[in-house]
Amino acid sequence: MHLSLRRAVTVAAALILPLSLATPASAGPIDDVFAKLLVKQVKGVNVKKHLDSFQAIANANGGTRAAGTPGYDASRDYVAKLLRRAGYKVTLDPVNFVQSWTENNPPTLNLTAPGSKTYVPNEDFYSFQPSPSGDVTAQVQGVDLTLPPTPTSTSTSGCETSDFAGFVAGRIALIQRGTCPFVTKVLNAASAGATGLIIFNEGQPGRTDAFPLDIGEWRAGIPMVFADFAVGNELAGTPGAVVRLKVDATLGLGTSHNVIAETRFGDSRNVVMVGAHLDSVPEGPGINDNGSGSAAILETALQMKHLPVRNKVRFAFWAAEELGLLGSDQYVNELTQEQRDRIRLYLNFDMIASPNYAYKLYDGDDSDGVGSPAGPPGSAEIEQRLKAFFTGRGLPTVGTDFDGRSDYGPFIAVGIPAGGIFTGAEGAKTAEEAALFGGTADVAYDVCYHQACDTIANPNMTALDVNADAIADSVARYAFNTSAIPERTAALTARAAVQDTVN
Repeated sequence: MHLSLRRAVTVAAALILPLSLATPASAGPIDDVFAKLLVKQVKGVNVKKHLDSFQAIANANGGTRAAGTPGYDASRDYVAKLLRRAGYKVTLDPVNFVQSWTENNPPTLNLTAPGSKTYVPNEDFYSFQPSPSGDVTAQVQGVDLTLPPTPTSTSTSGCETSDFAGFVAGRIALIQRGTCPFVTKVLNAASAGATGLIIFNEGQPGRTDAFPLDIGEWRAGIPMVFADFAVGNELAGTPGAVVRLKVDATLGLGTSHNVIAETRFGDSRNVVMVGAHLDSVPEGPGINDNGSGSAAILETALQMKHLPVRNKVRFAFWAAEELGLLGSDQYVNELTQEQRDRIRLYLNFDMIASPNYAYKLYDGDDSDGVGSPAGPPGSAEIEQRLKAFFTGRGLPTVGTDFDGRSDYGPFIAVGIPAGGIFTGAEGAKTAEEAALFGGTADVAYDVCYHQACDTIANPNMTALDVNADAIADSVARYAFNTSAIPERTAALTARAAVQDTVN
């Protein structure tokens, strides 16, 4: 550290440490001092060095850093080693995932009463990979179905626990595809006591036929199939329909690890969480998705070791995000309510250096009026805090929906406010965005998204540098002051997860 910077930290620390256990104060000069110090220390060139290391790890391990591979384990060990050396309390948090799934025989879906009908496996319906085995005969019960659908209608069937009011435990849940993740529907059905699950396609043009689909979810422990709209519509229209549902498959589970690193000091009743997923897809090294977010929060943590903090800061490097947000979902599910309540906010950084980038901030207040509703109270304030950084640099931003595609999902589902930065994935950049940020309209933000070409040559270094600074700024400010984030109440902890990753 430069001598003048060390002196500045020493002076600021002398001011802040006596207050470290006090109630967070209003925003003031100390917040600004530490934010500026951390931004100065978090340099894009050093973030790039972590990306180089991730690329080298992938090169040495078959070109991938996917969960369950040696490339992920080496990435985990690289991150954990640096954080331990920096003085953090580091925990390797186990995460279960499906390592193998084999269907031993075609699935069965037969109407047994009233009358009888045999549906054709792998044509009328498919097993949801990775469905557990199961053989159940029971009455079907529709859950909040939208029938008949219209060309513009959307289904929220099974998206809320309230959809299952009146559901009779032991029945097979009949659910329509729609506006929330399949995983949400599956887990809600299991919680309601369903013994099997039939999800059928929504019914609009282009959304009528079933197809093979891996949703990465097995924890419900019940047989699950995905059926054509015609099948679901017929069963829904048959009063008292009883079906036999059978899946015969062999499911093998593996274990990976989240890396959780926590500051030694700071108020443990007021935790600031910062997360990015560490795994890639099997097809490539995942240097933008999401080496970029992981490298930026890693460098932020390493440089923050020089600073005192008022609030405890917890950095999370998630495993198995690409398999269905498994790392963050299992982490949040395993927390007690008291532990959840201590997390004041969650910051998520997933893909922050897309080559055809736009500076997108999660739309915490739903001011865009697109897709999902606003995040839990406090999310709007996080969006405005991040926006203030970009505005201060004369840079524009646009909103991006809480669409359920990244690790903020499990946090907002239990009422924890969230926000973060995203530079775009496979979607096409709009003409309006090209006018704001440069780049090419009608071309994907990242043409190498989930492909082998997401290498060290893929990320945009300008976006990486700017966003790393924005991350450092927000983390430093919240490390000292969360007064802008409203206190939560128990009523806010039941917010449902939103938006389908494959809708």
